[in-house]
Amino acid sequence: MPSYRILSVIKRELREKLMSKSFIFMTILMPAIMLIIMGFQALMVLYQGDKGTKIEVVTESAILTEECRKVFSELEFIKEGSWTITYNTVPLKEIKGYVDSKKSELLKELTGIIFIPDKALIDKNVEYYANIPNKLSVFEKMNGPVNNVLIDQYFKEKTLSPEELNFVRRSVKFNNFKVSKEDKIEEQGIGNMIFSFVFAFLLYLSLIMTGTMTMSSVMEEKTSKVVEVLLSSVSSKELMAGKIIGSTITALVQMIIWLSPMIILIATSWITLPVKFKFDIGLGYLVYFLFNFSIGMLIFQGLFAMVGAIFNDPQEAQQGVFPVIFLIMIPFFITFSMLRNPDNQLAVVASYFPFATIIVMPCRYTLVDMSFIYPLISCLINIATLAIIIPVAGKVYRVGILRTGTKPGLKEVMRWVKAKG
Repeated sequence: MPSYRILSVIKRELREKLMSKSFIFMTILMPAIMLIIMGFQALMVLYQGDKGTKIEVVTESAILTEECRKVFSELEFIKEGSWTITYNTVPLKEIKGYVDSKKSELLKELTGIIFIPDKALIDKNVEYYANIPNKLSVFEKMNGPVNNVLIDQYFKEKTLSPEELNFVRRSVKFNNFKVSKEDKIEEQGIGNMIFSFVFAFLLYLSLIMTGTMTMSSVMEEKTSKVVEVLLSSVSSKELMAGKIIGSTITALVQMIIWLSPMIILIATSWITLPVKFKFDIGLGYLVYFLFNFSIGMLIFQGLFAMVGAIFNDPQEAQQGVFPVIFLIMIPFFITFSMLRNPDNQLAVVASYFPFATIIVMPCRYTLVDMSFIYPLISCLINIATLAIIIPVAGKVYRVGILRTGTKPGLKEVMRWVKAKG
C-alpha cells in the first residue's frame, strides 16, 4: 500500500537527519546560542560602549554649575571613571562663540558640551553641542541627572527638605497585576514576555533552518539523479510527503528538546522563580504550541520542497526562496511590536492571517488573556492553509523534480499547478 512506501521515505529522512552530526550539534548548541544572544543583548543595555566619554557641562551661573558638580559627582559611571565631566560658566549670549572656540576639541577627544541656561529652570530646554549630536547614550544617562539639578535648583527657594526633594525626583514604579476571568489577581512579572520572545525566535529559527535543509536536500537529489532511482519505487507525491513529514518530525523532536527546561519548570515545584520572572504558562499551552508548530512546519516544508524542485542552481534557488522566507520574517518582526503593545491592531490581524498566525498567535497567546477558542481558530486557519498549499506544492514538485535545463518562468510553473494529475 502507498502508506508503507511513505513510511519508508519517512524512515529514510529520520535516519539521515536525526542521526546526523549537524542535528545533534544544533540541538545541543542552540540553547547555548540563545543564552549568548540574550546575554549579549543584556550586556549591550548595561554597557553601551561609551567608556571614555568626555562631557563638558556649561551653565549660565556659578550656582547652577556648583549644583551640577554636586549631583553629577555621585553618579556611578562618574565614580567608576568611565566618564569624565568638566564644568564651566558662560553667559547665554557668549555660548555660540565658546562652542566655536572648542571646535577642535569637539572634533577629537571631547564628546560634547551640555549647556544648561537659566531659562531651563522654567522650560527644561537644554542644548547639546557635539560632532555626533544624536548620541542616545548621552541623553539616556544625563537626562535624569540634569533633571534632578533643575528640580533641586527650582525648589531650593521653596524650603523643601531633602526627603521631599528626593520624593519629587523619584520616578513612578508600576507593579503589574494580571486580572483574568478567574477570581484570583496575581502580580505579573516579565516571564511571559521573555518566553514570548523565546517562542518567536525558536519558531523563526526552526522554520528557516529546517526549510532550507529540505530545499537543499531536494535540489541535491534532483541534480545527482538520485530522485530518478527513488521514483522507481515510490510516486512523487509519496516521496514529497515522506520528506516533509520526516523533516517535520525531526524539527518537532528538536523543539521538544529545546523546550524541555520549560516543561520541567511547569511540571515540577522544585524550582521557584522570583516574582519578576514568574510566567503563567501551562502544559496545555505547550501542547498547543507544538501542534501549531507541526502544522506550520508542514506548510513551510511543502513550500521549501516546491522551491527546491523548481531550481537546479543554488544561487537561483536563493532568489526564488525569498518570498517564502519573507512569509516567515514579517510575522517574526510583528511579534516585536507586541512587546510594547501585545493587543495592537497589527498583531490582532496577523494572528488570524494565513502564514503569519503560525508565529504571531502563540506569542500573543502568552501575553494576552484570551479564550482558547481563538488559538483554535488559528489552528483551523493553519489546517486550511495546509490543505491548499500541499496539493499545489505536490503538483509543482511532481513536474519540477524531473525537469532539468533552463530555469522555468512563473507562467510555466503556473501551468504545472493547473495541470491535472
